[in-house]
Amino acid sequence: MPKSTYSREKMKRLSSLSPFELKAEFIKLAEAEQADKPGQKGKAARTMLNAGRGNPNWVATGPREAYYALGYFALAESRRVWTADNLGGMPELQGSAERFDRFVRTHPDLPGIEMLQASFDLAVKRFGFDRDAFVHEMTDSMIGDNYPSPDRILTHTEQIVRGYLQDEMFDKKPPADNLSIFATEGGTAAMCYTFDSLMKNGVLKKGDRIALMVPEFTPYLEIPELDTYDFDVVRVEASMFAENGVREWRYPTEEVAKLEDPSVKMVCLVNPSNPPSLALSQRVTDQIKDIVAGPNPNLIIVTDDVYGTFVEGFRSVAADLPRNTLLVYSYSKHYGATGWRLGVIALHDDNVIDAMIAAQPQEQKDRLNKRYGTLTLEPEKIRFIDRLVADSRQVALNHTAGLSLPQQVMMVMFSLFDMLEEGQAYKERIRAIVQRRLQLLLEGAQMKIAEDPKRAAYYIELDLLAEAERVQGKEFADFLLQNYEPVDPLFRLAEQTSVVLLNGGGFDGPEWSVRASLANLDDLDYLQIGHHLRAIFDDYIAEWRASAGA
Repeated sequence: MPKSTYSREKMKRLSSLSPFELKAEFIKLAEAEQADKPGQKGKAARTMLNAGRGNPNWVATGPREAYYALGYFALAESRRVWTADNLGGMPELQGSAERFDRFVRTHPDLPGIEMLQASFDLAVKRFGFDRDAFVHEMTDSMIGDNYPSPDRILTHTEQIVRGYLQDEMFDKKPPADNLSIFATEGGTAAMCYTFDSLMKNGVLKKGDRIALMVPEFTPYLEIPELDTYDFDVVRVEASMFAENGVREWRYPTEEVAKLEDPSVKMVCLVNPSNPPSLALSQRVTDQIKDIVAGPNPNLIIVTDDVYGTFVEGFRSVAADLPRNTLLVYSYSKHYGATGWRLGVIALHDDNVIDAMIAAQPQEQKDRLNKRYGTLTLEPEKIRFIDRLVADSRQVALNHTAGLSLPQQVMMVMFSLFDMLEEGQAYKERIRAIVQRRLQLLLEGAQMKIAEDPKRAAYYIELDLLAEAERVQGKEFADFLLQNYEPVDPLFRLAEQTSVVLLNGGGFDGPEWSVRASLANLDDLDYLQIGHHLRAIFDDYIAEWRASAGA
């Protein structure tokens, strides 16, 4: 294959962009390759394979079907109160459970009705709900005729989501302390609210030192550099190699030890990681526990655990360090629900953030009391989890804060589905999908990765330079370094094969690494991507040998 038409200088300039912005350039190249060719009028040269996007190509149909069935019941409840052309009333509380049971009996053929009933029965049994109160909350929320109340998250919804997190994020062994939850517009909003409120409340200040466990999802890399924050960033790097020269994407003890410095106020991690897609090892978790128990007791840990459900027996840092950890979770990837925007911020009631706010000097307390003074006569008693809610709506609009009610109902249906046998079978199925795609990619690329039982396999990050040195030796790796930009393989893939991957360097990984999503294409597409990646790699070998011969 020929070299890329892009110059090294142009590649170097473009590589300064966020990987998601650079992806647009790759897509442009891939689409150009699809244009009509002489003698191929009306026929694209090849199909573009975009493995740069993390949006899964599966959806959980069962809980969605139950959700739509609930919609029909909710409309029946509305029309029961007030019937006119296209006009109904607000569903009533009293007797709602009995009416729901009657609706189930009289609509046995309605798609989703059986799963809806099973989900509601499970909720009442597991959480001890008053049936009328629970059915009414779900029914009225489905109609969406009220502002969220409570604004942070609905009462029954919080208990169900907490149960889901305890099952899937805490491996069914949660800490004794209560976990409070704020429902947000996806994990994206959760990230933004967290950084913003920590600053607004003086827990973090501009220029403070924070740590990032890299490679890491790009917003955690880019937000701290904004002039609003201008944090002094310490990087904890996953730099371990196996004996056979394969990169393990694990954190050495000396890297984690950087968190011992009390000047490091906060550490952000994605667990399992993005892009390496590995859950944190128990060794590292234990080391962080020792750091919190010793030299850095007030370390704030922000853990984004969106891929946790893809690892058997996953246990969040929030389970082992509940007092120090703020948990971010999104339903997007597990349920194929990126468009629903369903996320949460979870924080245990006994936490270092509230303790730090309470210990602030009086001048700072007075400032915050003024900020939140319109919400209560005792603003100093507002917990950080509730300050997040207020700050998300500039405080003044706190009375209209909160995730939309139909979205919260969908969150409930996903959570309850997971607690059913059908939900557990679905979980095993999507785990098998990404693992199968990983093996097909590696088969095509003829590359090896470290065996790891904590691999989520939602993404894979391949270090091409490490692979070059492992297979061909250091001279070949040096040849690549001297003659090509680290993003050169990605430009060649896009331009010559219409394959789109992302640059691992954009996630603070090794510059010569590439990141592929294993979630968004058909199985055999990954075998094809692997073949293309191997062909590009073989081209480099041929160029190196030709150079050596010359």
